[in-house]
Amino acid sequence: MLTRRDAAQRLDIPLEMAARHGVPATLTEAQLSELEDNPPPWLVQSRANRTGKKPVWVDLVCDVCGFAEKARPKKWWPTFTYVSCDSHQPSDLPPPHQGEHRQEIPGVGSRFVGWVDAELD
Repeated sequence: MLTRRDAAQRLDIPLEMAARHGVPATLTEAQLSELEDNPPPWLVQSRANRTGKKPVWVDLVCDVCGFAEKARPKKWWPTFTYVSCDSHQPSDLPPPHQGEHRQEIPGVGSRFVGWVDAELD
């Protein structure tokens, strides 16, 4: 059995869209295959409207331990130098290059911290 979230990720649509268009809370591989093989008009339209500028889902992978999850990117996310689980210490990552400082961005995905290295002003 797959969850609606799993189905939304595989269909590359927002979770809200899946719920709005009646994708059940749980479904089988066969039901998902049917949606992929014979997409309803709303899914066809969604795919036609895709510009490719902003991904629907991104893969977050901890640069320390390799834990991974898919998440919806947020407009406020900068380009991260590193991503780590919130249980890791900053010292678990390589230090910033000389002349750079590191900014911590908490609240990325369900359990990540984003790290941005930038040149000192």
